[in-house]
Amino acid sequence: MNTTNTGKMQYHFSILALLSIFFFFIRVGFADDNTVKFDENYVITWGNDHVLSLNQDTEIQLSMDKSSGAGFGSKLSYGTGFFNMRMKLPDKDSAGVVTAYYLTSKGKKHDELDFEFIGNREGKPISLQTNVFAGGVGNREQRVILWFDPSADFHNYRILWNQHQIVFYVDDIPIRVFKNNTNIGVGYPSQAMKIEVSLWDGDSWATDGGQTKINWSMAPFKSHFQGFDISGCPKTDSNNNNNNNEDCFLPEHWWNLEKYWTLDSKQKTDLKNVRKKYMNYDYCSDRNRYPVSPPECLINS
Repeated sequence: MNTTNTGKMQYHFSILALLSIFFFFIRVGFADDNTVKFDENYVITWGNDHVLSLNQDTEIQLSMDKSSGAGFGSKLSYGTGFFNMRMKLPDKDSAGVVTAYYLTSKGKKHDELDFEFIGNREGKPISLQTNVFAGGVGNREQRVILWFDPSADFHNYRILWNQHQIVFYVDDIPIRVFKNNTNIGVGYPSQAMKIEVSLWDGDSWATDGGQTKINWSMAPFKSHFQGFDISGCPKTDSNNNNNNNEDCFLPEHWWNLEKYWTLDSKQKTDLKNVRKKYMNYDYCSDRNRYPVSPPECLINS
């Protein structure tokens, strides 16, 4: 083969490689794009004077003192998706302070998927509590101790939600799976939900069951957020966001593809490791609250 043909083949391989990379990012929706500005997809919902925009609106700081906390939310509701937020939590003595990142629908019989970060005294680990509500029924708390300092740098916190499973991730590590078990009568989130983020006073319940109180001399407490792109199926009819979600189950949305119906072998190993080493509360094991284990617990485990 002469050098001219070799050069042509290398050129064609290079073009194919570039096209593969391009379509990969198209498919995943630029899941880690940190250049999207806050107001493209989000609005401040409360505590306006406790919100600071940084880095040309690609980073938001929420602060909390005795007068108020703060929050923001997505402009649209979503029927399914793979949602991500980059977060850096309050440092030092943050006992009683709660940073929340969650999806929620409207009404008493609402659906909700929660990340709640529970602060602690300086030097003690921060806990991450997850919860799942379906049709207004929650009380499905699980809690893990984070294996790193979430106040030292940004980390990715993700929620995969499709018609087969809900997976909570810390960076790329799954920490919880909630399967669709409607076939045995277990509720499963199906209503379109908005993304909500808040920094608030959880003094009455959060740290050590509310026994460890907020040290207000450390205020203001500050949480930082990046990554305002949204990989989700938007539902624009907010007055009818509980129904007609079928279009959000279509395979044209990459998070609905078969590879996202279950964890792969590595993810299963990672999840098992997290549960073994870092989980310190699981509603499925709480016999005081549930003398008979809820039916989803055996399957989800």
